Amino acid sequence: MSDITPPASSLARHGTQWWREGIVYQVYPRSYADTDGNGVGDLAGIIEHLDHLGPDGLGVDGVWLSPIYPSPGFDVGYDVSDHSAVDPLLGTEEDFDRLVREAHARGLRVILDLVMNHTSDQHAWFQASRQSREGPYADFYLWRDPAGRDADGNPLPPNNWLSFFGGSAWEYEPARDQFYMHTFLVEQPEVNWRNPVVEEAQLKMVRGWLDRGVDGFRLDVFNIFLKDPEMPSNPELEDLAEGTSAWDRQEHKYDRDQPDFPELIARFRAIVDEVPGRMSVGELFYGGPETSASLSNQNHLVFDWELVRAPWSAAEYRALLDRRQAIFGDTWPTVVLSNHDQSRHASRLSASAGIDDTDAVARASAAVLLTLRGTPFLYYGEEIGLRDVEVPFEEIIDPPARRVEAGWVWWNRDGCRSPMPWTGEPGHGFTTGRPWIRFGDDADTRHVAAQALDPPSVLGTYKRLIALRQGRSSLRRGALRRLDIGGDDVLAYIREADGEATLVVANFVQQPSTVDLGPAGDGPWRPIGGSHQDPSAPDADGSLALRGLEVVILARG
Repeated sequence: MSDITPPASSLARHGTQWWREGIVYQVYPRSYADTDGNGVGDLAGIIEHLDHLGPDGLGVDGVWLSPIYPSPGFDVGYDVSDHSAVDPLLGTEEDFDRLVREAHARGLRVILDLVMNHTSDQHAWFQASRQSREGPYADFYLWRDPAGRDADGNPLPPNNWLSFFGGSAWEYEPARDQFYMHTFLVEQPEVNWRNPVVEEAQLKMVRGWLDRGVDGFRLDVFNIFLKDPEMPSNPELEDLAEGTSAWDRQEHKYDRDQPDFPELIARFRAIVDEVPGRMSVGELFYGGPETSASLSNQNHLVFDWELVRAPWSAAEYRALLDRRQAIFGDTWPTVVLSNHDQSRHASRLSASAGIDDTDAVARASAAVLLTLRGTPFLYYGEEIGLRDVEVPFEEIIDPPARRVEAGWVWWNRDGCRSPMPWTGEPGHGFTTGRPWIRFGDDADTRHVAAQALDPPSVLGTYKRLIALRQGRSSLRRGALRRLDIGGDDVLAYIREADGEATLVVANFVQQPSTVDLGPAGDGPWRPIGGSHQDPSAPDADGSLALRGLEVVILARG
């Protein structure tokens, strides 16, 4: 069993609510670092690079690991065949325990990705469940009788529910003469959380990981754990825009966001809260900030996706911040721009604004990300400005992206999962073999080793911004007050806590802009950081001349 003593430096810096004031870094294990030459990242590779994340590196507080469990890989790890073990592809049980120890020694918390809505169809539970309507596992999944038969005698699905990946959410199993439900791939059958035995088994697994020293969990698609027990068909929506997907043509009234879900998640969180300092964050599957706020509480987080969806526009960000403030109030939000399911924001935001200089956008967006109210979640590689990688069709790994059907379009998530380039050498310090997904075309020059020697780089910018945030209580936990200063292309806000104020002024376009800081309150204001290594300073009259795509962070005095 691992040492479960909480990381000392994290406790000293942020206390038991480290997850509110700290920063979480997401590692996609298959793409982080490979130590055995098979082209796939592993736990030992993560251990080798913990110093990149610790107090002498980026200075983050927690490491979230995307799924590390045994999996046949139909959804690249999110189809789990054993939730309580480590995938041999990624390492051994001893490797995991060593990772927890080594992370804790550096003051880093370890957060696991829990996939509890569904399992792999190769999971022992499902293999037993699909054989018969009788037996201890018969009711572990969502089974329903056919609604009838068509003219050819083929069974009809129980209702109109859809798979997010296309087609019906129901798959027929002849052995039971029933359908099982799957929101995602056919190989990902949905578990029956309304069966108390299933809940007991799931929570036992959670306790097992906590006993091994895990500090928290990210809950995959957690708001669809429960479905309406009667499973009626979802209402069909009318008068929608041409090209609206089949999924979006339904009101998902009965297959997500059920009224008794908060009671279920409270039982899970009660286990997590038995030891102070442990956290969880829920992945909201389809839903807005209202749902995120309603499912959050004083101890736990729920992802809000508005920043991920927003283009790089000062007007959009102004409206977004006003909306978040009105909806969340005193509830603590998350701040996230990229993850394993989304286009990398250096690419996405640059494209949305028609800007070719992705590094300038990466630096500016980092300055906004790390000064907003909420817990920042960073995605591996964003600290060096990694961009989406074009993957030819014949190399696609992401299962939905390989489907070729009329009217079916799915973005290839391989593009945001490329290996981390650590050096400019062959294999880029990631592997001595052939990487499981190709590197970006610029990996020879865009890598950690090069940017570590270049203070103005994206990596240098992240390090400065993280250190600044960690050192200022107003940025870690302060209230946010948006200001209407500058022109249409400027976003400005003040963070305040403990008598300390921090002013952030961001120019979202490539043209220079001048801002009068007078309305920001008593000055004088002095620059303490930003998107540039040498941030612009206001003149004696409080006029701040911003360079294109510059964000300046200022303090009084």
